[in-house]
Amino acid sequence: MGISNTIESPSDYEAVVQALEESVRRNLTDGLLLSGGLDTTILAYLATKWVKPSCITVALRDAPAPDIEYAKLVVGRLHLKHYIHYFDFGGEELEDSIRATIRIMKSFDPMEIRNSATIHVALKVAKAMGMSSVMTGDGGDELFGGYSFLFGLTREQLDVELRKLWDAMIFSSIYLTGDLGLEVKLPFLDPEFKAFAMNLDAGMKVRSERGQIWGKWILRKAFENIIPGEIVWRVKDPIEVGSGATIIPSLFDSIISGIEFGKKKRKYLEGDGVTIRSKEHLFYYEIYRSLIGVPYATDNSAKRCPDCGTNVEERASYCRTCGAHPV
Repeated sequence: MGISNTIESPSDYEAVVQALEESVRRNLTDGLLLSGGLDTTILAYLATKWVKPSCITVALRDAPAPDIEYAKLVVGRLHLKHYIHYFDFGGEELEDSIRATIRIMKSFDPMEIRNSATIHVALKVAKAMGMSSVMTGDGGDELFGGYSFLFGLTREQLDVELRKLWDAMIFSSIYLTGDLGLEVKLPFLDPEFKAFAMNLDAGMKVRSERGQIWGKWILRKAFENIIPGEIVWRVKDPIEVGSGATIIPSLFDSIISGIEFGKKKRKYLEGDGVTIRSKEHLFYYEIYRSLIGVPYATDNSAKRCPDCGTNVEERASYCRTCGAHPV
């Protein structure tokens, strides 16, 4: 059955459900990285129409990690196998994933590394469990306006910013799974569904409900009577927040002295032309430097990051290499 790429009114939720259901059917896997957020919960509910994917949720040990309880709620309702895996700060597992993430993504941006190293830990669990493919919720926030920085914009501004996101979106899961020999399936980024989602009115993506502004409004409304209400109206948490990895910067602050940080910050600014912004940043940069080398511009006539000297896209607002913002 064909699906129109244009939704006339918010009452047409069924078209969204049907489009995403068909995408999930085209992208079935034996594993799902389940955060218990809106996007991965929707995928879990839709996938169980055909398969029973094993779900993986990871978290930093002894850190507040709200993903765990939300994910438990989902697997309990759907009767799915659930692997909860805790990783330790300072342990070999996390450091190995940090090193792999820096090597693969060629970045020492703290937010990128915190989030993507957490994904890498989960993917290693999937591989160890014998899974050959995994499904992720990547793309939902970009296609449906899930980020809070979009909430105060006019309709015209929102259209512009969403298109910027679509032009720039890169997902580490694609590169990390490739390095691990796994296959990743991304139903939100399936070409047919992606085109469908891009053609939806931006006014149905960011909208007021219950006295506040919500991203992914049309997804929430479309699945309001399908998935648990606690998750339909769950505020978006970045991976680092949901997994507890958000406390990693403070943990680095506690193990690297101020004297060491000051000396090395000056050393890398004077010797490499790289601005180090935090102790966590320093840790990642030293790994980057040992694996990839000192960052440099491949085109001296093109736009360059003021903090690390690498080239950035002309319209980019941040540097993918070091995380500097704005550039």
